Amino acid sequence: MAFSGEEFDVIVVGAGVMGSSTAYQVAKRGHKTLLLEQFDFLHHRGSSHGESRTIRATYPEDYYYPMVIESYKLWDEAESQIGYKVYFKAQQFDMGLSDDKLLRAVISTCQKHSVPYEILDHNQVAAKFSGRFDIPENWVGVFTEYGGVIKPTKAVSMFQTLALQKGAVLRDYMEVVDIKRDSVKGGVWVYTSNGVKFWGKKCVVTVGAWMTKLVKTVSGIELPIQPLETMVCYWKIKEGHEAKYAIGGDFPTFASYGEPYIYGTPSLEFPGLIKVAVHGGYPCDPDKRPWGPGMALGSLKQWVEERLSSLVDSGAPVATQLCMYSMTPDEDFVIDFLGGEFGKDVVIGGGFSGHGFKMSPVVGRILADLVLSGEAKGVELKHFRIGRFEENPKGNVKDF
Repeated sequence: MAFSGEEFDVIVVGAGVMGSSTAYQVAKRGHKTLLLEQFDFLHHRGSSHGESRTIRATYPEDYYYPMVIESYKLWDEAESQIGYKVYFKAQQFDMGLSDDKLLRAVISTCQKHSVPYEILDHNQVAAKFSGRFDIPENWVGVFTEYGGVIKPTKAVSMFQTLALQKGAVLRDYMEVVDIKRDSVKGGVWVYTSNGVKFWGKKCVVTVGAWMTKLVKTVSGIELPIQPLETMVCYWKIKEGHEAKYAIGGDFPTFASYGEPYIYGTPSLEFPGLIKVAVHGGYPCDPDKRPWGPGMALGSLKQWVEERLSSLVDSGAPVATQLCMYSMTPDEDFVIDFLGGEFGKDVVIGGGFSGHGFKMSPVVGRILADLVLSGEAKGVELKHFRIGRFEENPKGNVKDF
């Protein structure tokens, strides 16, 4: 139990998957670590809860590929430490118009990193997946071995348990309202809404959809991170076809490029149901959520009916779940020192834009490296700097 005024080597603010992974990485290196959460641990009010997340290496932006590959390894290591599974293997299938720029960029990433891949036309897709996918004549599919599903709430619990085993102190219902530099002895004071404060040599801030609010309070910096409320949809597989879409067989995690961008996972968490959803959502205030009604489903229903060969009931999803994204203008992460009066004593990780969960093991490793040694090895962080938005409000320039 931490008490007010207690001192730590590193204080991690925000106990979603990124903060929990960071706390584990810091604690296992022998540093006195405090992990703070404003709500319940494992709550459903942010971006780290739910039943499944896709892991895939096929990114249009080639700089994510090494991070995903390292994450596969780190997921495996964490599972072996804890003794249970959070990662379930699958292949990955990407599809879209044959001239879609994002899909062409995915192929370029595969080529650059020597990832084995297959480009499949309409007939080859039907043959490979025994008719479970049906793409138009002017589409192509890209098939690779690097897919899979992560169990998110279970994964957060895993990192918190591992952090605890390594000596970290975990406290929930500790809403951090300010972080101030200690001008006398250095380090920082972290203040909570219930009057408790903690001192740390260093601090990592991973507060998800609350990042913009807290960083502005602490430093005056306005990060262009926009929270979105998004809706995950589960659809009923028609009777007799359930096994064809189940995890552990040959049905892949998948993504469909175009407008809208649609993604999905094999049937895992709810037997007989398949997750197919739109990447995107509506801007929201994380403290004043609309909690629905969710997105218009017309284009998604049409996709389910046409692309899944009428083997899934496209009338309406039979279950939905709400979640939040933290979107940057370029959909790239923000991983950097806060700077200013804090120098390298405060590190932030946010803006994961609806695609960061899969990389949480490596993000935790990077944030731990930055806060403990001032640099991160083996990763190029120039794409994730805060300063990129001063140079260009839209962030990183991409040609797709």
